Amino acid sequence: MNTKTASFYTLGCKLNFSETSTIARDLENEGFAKVDFETGADIYVINTCSVTDQADKKCRNIVRKALKYNPKAFVIVIGCYAQLKPNEITKIKGVSLVLGAQEKFNIKNYLKNGFENQETILKNEPIKNVKTFYPGFSLGDRTRSFFKVQDGCNYFCSFCTIPLARGKSRSGSVSETVAKAKEIGRSEIKEVVLTGVNIGDFGNGTNENFHQLIQKLESVNGISRFRISSIEPDLLNNDIINFVSHSNKFTPHFHIPLQSGSDNLLKKMRRRYDTKLYEKRINLIKGLMPNACIGVDVIVGFPGETEDEFNKTIDFLKSLPISYLHVFTYSERANTTAPRMDNLIPMEERRKRSKQLRILSLKLKLKFYNSNVGNINNVLLETQEDDFLIGFTENYVKVKIPFKEGILNTIQKVRIDSVNSSIEAYGTLST
Repeated sequence: MNTKTASFYTLGCKLNFSETSTIARDLENEGFAKVDFETGADIYVINTCSVTDQADKKCRNIVRKALKYNPKAFVIVIGCYAQLKPNEITKIKGVSLVLGAQEKFNIKNYLKNGFENQETILKNEPIKNVKTFYPGFSLGDRTRSFFKVQDGCNYFCSFCTIPLARGKSRSGSVSETVAKAKEIGRSEIKEVVLTGVNIGDFGNGTNENFHQLIQKLESVNGISRFRISSIEPDLLNNDIINFVSHSNKFTPHFHIPLQSGSDNLLKKMRRRYDTKLYEKRINLIKGLMPNACIGVDVIVGFPGETEDEFNKTIDFLKSLPISYLHVFTYSERANTTAPRMDNLIPMEERRKRSKQLRILSLKLKLKFYNSNVGNINNVLLETQEDDFLIGFTENYVKVKIPFKEGILNTIQKVRIDSVNSSIEAYGTLST
């Protein structure tokens, strides 16, 4: 009997990567051999995002590519797009199975009776019924692991569909999460990135919280360092910041969504903080960890964003000691309140503002990288490219060093010597 093959494609966030990897291991345990996408697999699993319209279009393109490699493939679409617009996906030619948020972790059950190209099957539970937390982590894909510790969101920001796609906030217990971390620690993984939809909300509805979790993770053997992925400023409290500043494993790297430097717009977005609180968080981090890397999410072109409010955002960002931006051009999403607001911004203007902020991001990143020249940092060397080994410092500077045999996937002390105009850092091993 020939071994059946499976290939996977992930769109969107780090959380999706952790889930895809977990699902892949489940199928491998069921006897499926994981193969490259271009191989022409028997089964294709496409884990989707639906943050923007582009993500939806990307999904359709990936389905077409899968069928190009194997026209008879059994194509499974999961993820946020599959939860939000399942009927839309069933109309994509060649899709065999569409699974919503609850059902995607049971792919193996849908394959037990065999699989052939047939009429599209749709299994999609209403999001209000999705209450189970499924932990997951990526393994074997790269040097670092994305570790899912939380899912869902209770915030319902006016521009966001994630609560509709992933349901209410939920997580495992601290002890369950630590047990999974220990499993990662028994692998060759050196760095773990804690991911979730709203990770600061870990333990919601229980007597546990995110601060308690990271305290326990600190003592997990086999993992050299942890990173905290995006965390809401209202949930990034002083206890968490103070803990990271003294931690031996948690890196001085924070990604903190801002979205706008206008308090008026923050209210319209239904964000749970103002610029005063945001500034307070940033200053506390930099006061305790002067070399900390701070990334910031910003949305441009939100309904009602006047030129003055956009300039407020630019001025606010310039006033903060931050390291880089993730810029999102606002796009209307179904079943959110923002599209019904007055004064929609023309798309041309949205793109113009987005370009301005991307230029600002490059300037901030160059300044941050240059501030690290001369520093000796612990670098996890993750990949090889030509005659260089490439890795990241604890504070998230990507650095290249001359190739040396036998040190890939190890942490080495590296002196950052220079940064070029393309914002590439070069260093040498520090003896």
